[in-house]
Amino acid sequence: MQNKPFDMPLVQSLTVVASPPSLQDNTADVDRLIVDDRKVYEGILKFVETFAPHLRSRVSLYEEKTPVFDAYGIEMDINRALDKKIWLRCGGYIIIDTTEALSVVDVNTGRFVGKNDLEDTIFKTNMEAVREIAYQLRLRNIGGIIIIDFIDMEKEAHRDELVRALKEAVKKDKSRVNILKVSEFGLVQMTRKRSSENLASTLCEPCHYCHGDGLIKSRQTVCYEILRKIMVKAGKMNGNKVTVNVNPQVAAIMLREESSTVHELEDGIDKRITVVPNSELHIEKYEIIWEQQ
Repeated sequence: MQNKPFDMPLVQSLTVVASPPSLQDNTADVDRLIVDDRKVYEGILKFVETFAPHLRSRVSLYEEKTPVFDAYGIEMDINRALDKKIWLRCGGYIIIDTTEALSVVDVNTGRFVGKNDLEDTIFKTNMEAVREIAYQLRLRNIGGIIIIDFIDMEKEAHRDELVRALKEAVKKDKSRVNILKVSEFGLVQMTRKRSSENLASTLCEPCHYCHGDGLIKSRQTVCYEILRKIMVKAGKMNGNKVTVNVNPQVAAIMLREESSTVHELEDGIDKRITVVPNSELHIEKYEIIWEQQ
């Protein structure tokens, strides 16, 4: 395959199959297995002919110039599966946030305003979100406790229809799913059996910048942090010049929006402050150098 990281997992997942009946049960809804590497293709054919010859016709070799992931839209699906925000066709969106304890799905109307009334807009957004949520749970292989925060609906009939639609949407899921009634606050609690690691754990690694927090300090926050440190240390440091090496985005804040604050600090500590943009520095990192001019 061109996407080499997927070669070995593909072959390994096939070789652990113990018997043809087991393979047949797990592939009843698979139309084709498309491979873009001839060596891997031949290896799969050899395996299938030995253990499940009835599946041979479903394996095909892809030989077009366009990468197979692009040709079948897999790259786009992978990117969507790693995004926290997924836009719906109606203009609304859902946000998926997964922690070790549970996963939370938040539904929002976004740009969708509807044609009639607010209740109609909310109901249509929630109903479209149901189909996307069911798909994303399978695609991302999210398991455990899942809380879905649908937009509040006043009509009980709409809430009942929502639960029915959700139960219908998860019927395609091979993992066992249990869904409770929607609460008056629009919350639905459900569980999905964990079968393996979710997609994010397979394709991602912890963020080296935020250390798993999911957030970093804002440019404004970093700017004020630098100015406070200069103010605190000014009386203890020799020299009449302070050079601050910072990320260009933070430098822009210091030189434009907070330029008057920087000048006031210069007058207060009687030292000249020079801001130097450095694109190699992370937005939270900076260097303060005290010099004699």
